[in-house]
Amino acid sequence: MEKLVNDFSFGLFFWQLLIFVGLIFLLKKFAWKPILDAVNEREEGIKTALLSAENARKEMQNLQSDNQRILQEARMERDTMMKEAREIKEKMIADSKNEAQAQGQKMIEQAKAAIESEKNAAMAELKLQVSTLSLEIAEKLLKDELSNKDAQIKLVEKMLGDTKLN
Repeated sequence: MEKLVNDFSFGLFFWQLLIFVGLIFLLKKFAWKPILDAVNEREEGIKTALLSAENARKEMQNLQSDNQRILQEARMERDTMMKEAREIKEKMIADSKNEAQAQGQKMIEQAKAAIESEKNAAMAELKLQVSTLSLEIAEKLLKDELSNKDAQIKLVEKMLGDTKLN
């Protein structure tokens, strides 16, 4: 350090100072402004990129919330459709059961009516046969009883005795 102080020259110092000031002046005039403009432009680009990233993040959050909302609505709609389908299925089953019961009841009523009509027809046929047999038996009995003259007279007298004269 002593050597620098001993070898110090004002002329050299002046020219170095003049060159340094000139260099600073030239740098300021020609390089400083473009460098500052580039730095400012870079800073603005970074700010713009950060704002864009923040906007994209917010947009993504909005899209995610919209997706969640749409997904929730789709689930609710699916549940509603499933509930309606179950109700329609249960209604169709109940209607089919009711219709089948009505058909079965109708068939039972028709069968009862058919049985009743067959029973009445059989009873009528039986009555007809019984009356025919009764007439045939009565006819045979009367023939036997009325074939004899004494028996005829007794029958007539008995009948006249049973009837009352007013």
